[in-house]
Amino acid sequence: MKNLWILIITITILGCNKSTKKENESIDPKDNTPEAIPVEPDGGIGDGALSIMDNYILQIEKAHQKTAFLKHKAVSFNIDIYFGGKQRLDGKITMLTNATKIRIDKKDDSKLIYTNQKVYLCPKEANDKGARFDMFTWTYFFGFPYKLDDPGTQWELQNVKTLNEVEHQTAKLTFEKGIGDSSEDWYIIYSDPNDHTLKAAAYIVTFGNQDDTSKAEGDPHIIQYKKFKIIDGIPFATKWEFYGWSEEKGSTDKIGEATLTDITFLEDEGTIFETPENAKEIML
Repeated sequence: MKNLWILIITITILGCNKSTKKENESIDPKDNTPEAIPVEPDGGIGDGALSIMDNYILQIEKAHQKTAFLKHKAVSFNIDIYFGGKQRLDGKITMLTNATKIRIDKKDDSKLIYTNQKVYLCPKEANDKGARFDMFTWTYFFGFPYKLDDPGTQWELQNVKTLNEVEHQTAKLTFEKGIGDSSEDWYIIYSDPNDHTLKAAAYIVTFGNQDDTSKAEGDPHIIQYKKFKIIDGIPFATKWEFYGWSEEKGSTDKIGEATLTDITFLEDEGTIFETPENAKEIML
């Protein structure tokens, strides 16, 4: 009888200890292990969770209110660009939010118009030097946060890099063959660690180098997006700064800057993108 009571007491104590352990495991306040992001095998290519890369791009698009931006028909803004201490462009840019039509009205009264098929310069006798570059470069930098998942884009998550003494997550963008001016172009984007806005993009431009990318690869640049202003709930960088860039040093010497003002949405394109008289075509 005495041995029976000892056995009952022992079983009770063991049961209490086991119960207490399970309870403590479920509410342990010292467990600070971060919850893993749900990612499917093979990078999340099935019907379940997004891949880490896709989730990274989605965070940037949400930060820039991509859906709200694209609900507007068009957007216009004044832009003043300097490189090497000299004014490169002073004018007004108007573009459809999907970037399929663009118009640039310069302060010298010349105009550049992209109709989604051709580029025209008006008047015919206007200086066409750099016309194609102006037509597409500045609008691409403006609309970059809304074009991250365009067809033909290829992404690779990169290491954390320091920008202005703050660590930023980065990712490299390349392009499939036949996409854009050259599939050899690349960008390395920096996203803000807190609000996920696009803060910078290192890049090379290989257009016009006849497939010789060595010069472009040896002289990459970086655009830094600054002085954000909220327009209709959408953040826009109203100051762009351009620097040299290298993988080892990051941003180096400043080479240019741009100021954007009067950012305005338009809900009717009207005749803005029609080809004016006395215009000549700029070959793409």
